[in-house]
Amino acid sequence: MNFLRMLAALVAGLLFGLGLIVSGMADPAKVLGFLDLAGHWDPSLALVMAGAIAIGMPAFTLARRRSRAWLDAPMQLPATRTIDRRLVLGSLLFGVGWGIAGICPGPALVLLGMASGKGLIFVLAMLAGMLLFGRIEGFGAK
Repeated sequence: MNFLRMLAALVAGLLFGLGLIVSGMADPAKVLGFLDLAGHWDPSLALVMAGAIAIGMPAFTLARRRSRAWLDAPMQLPATRTIDRRLVLGSLLFGVGWGIAGICPGPALVLLGMASGKGLIFVLAMLAGMLLFGRIEGFGAK
């Protein structure tokens, strides 16, 4: 990976992390407030999601038309659009975990960078889940 790509990745990651902090997505209590439809629902994160969709849709539309990214890396978009049992079960598992902890992988890394105990526990659990998935699917078993 060349220097320009690494710099772009760093800037994108910092911007993403800053966006998570500013939007409140790195605050598990705020996320759980958004997910609590039966209690004191906090709809503010719906605006964050709407903003992300409004930016993401045109960006992915443009990306689908290109074979290479702006910094000349190959475009790596998902090859399939099939909704199968594995996708549905994985999405359900992700949603349940998000609903229990109020944290998903991006905010977990932000929390980890902020020396949060919750972030550390979540990242360790996430890594354990990734390792378990790899064992079940036979990845790395050589």
